[in-house]
Amino acid sequence: MNISVELTLTPLQDNFEPAIIDFIKSLRASGLTVLENPLSTQVYGEYDAVMSILNTEMKTALQAVDNGLMYIKIVKTDRSDYEPHF
Repeated sequence: MNISVELTLTPLQDNFEPAIIDFIKSLRASGLTVLENPLSTQVYGEYDAVMSILNTEMKTALQAVDNGLMYIKIVKTDRSDYEPHF
């Protein structure tokens, strides 16, 4: 089963950028399809592969900040090729 996941890491601290950059770079290096925009990062792939990588990378990202939030949305389909038709 393929999934699409939207992630937003929000460190609750002054020096927040390094944690976000490291998180995104780790996701890019995972071999999954990763797309980014200014508000979130999307990851696409097979459920077990995506969740296995996210389990590790989300834990690492949260351990790298003093306090933080991780928002996650999961859609049961691969939407990586989505293009608006309007």
